[in-house]
Amino acid sequence: MMMSKLRLVALSLAGAAFVGSAASAAVVRVDQANFKPSAGLITFSEFALGAVNPTYNPADYGGGAGAPTVTFDGWFLGQSLSLDPAADCPGGVPSACVVGTPNAGLSLDPNAPDTFITSDSAAPNSPVLSGSPLFNGTVAVLFDTDQFGVGFDAGFFDNFGSLGLTAFNRNGDLLGTVSNVGLGIEFLGLVSDAADIAGVLFSLTGVEGAGFAIDSLRFGERGDIIVDPSPVPLPAAGWLLVASMGGMAALRRRRNP
Repeated sequence: MMMSKLRLVALSLAGAAFVGSAASAAVVRVDQANFKPSAGLITFSEFALGAVNPTYNPADYGGGAGAPTVTFDGWFLGQSLSLDPAADCPGGVPSACVVGTPNAGLSLDPNAPDTFITSDSAAPNSPVLSGSPLFNGTVAVLFDTDQFGVGFDAGFFDNFGSLGLTAFNRNGDLLGTVSNVGLGIEFLGLVSDAADIAGVLFSLTGVEGAGFAIDSLRFGERGDIIVDPSPVPLPAAGWLLVASMGGMAALRRRRNP
């Protein structure tokens, strides 16, 4: 029985690793530590609980000259909820199964389900930004100027490779996706070597039944983010071993706002 459980955990992580590596070669995964203090930071404590689709001007989060205005909604124009979530997102909550390619001139869809600021007992730095319905919807982030890198705390993850951060350029072209490789709360971040990230979407990339939001959104230009010129990835076997150990110890949480 123990070996069967370990095998299932290993297979789950293998899927998560594939999602991350399927991203464009121009996109590199980064961690929170890669973002310098000069990077933009939105904690969602800047506005009151219940604020819907908040708009952050630089002055709202302490951004300096040239910092972007950041806006939020459920997804981008050109996208929609899947009409067949059982096929497009098997095992996932239908309200986070978004399909379609964003239109050129990337913009938020005003008819998408709203995002809103809410408290979250599962998040280490509550409040958070949730999609609709509560803890079961997607979150799209739009920058009015292109960014080199973007990342945020996300979760709570009950499965490996279940949700991802997907970046798009101003033409609506897919730049790449990084998905969670662990359980619980995890930082999802990426940079584009063309520094052309116009927006990102947080949505299903695998199986996740319920319970997710974002927090501590970080973003910046080249000078705000450190990227190792020659990163040494952990061997695949190492990732699987770590995942197996973490998966055996992890507990599914119950989320309360």
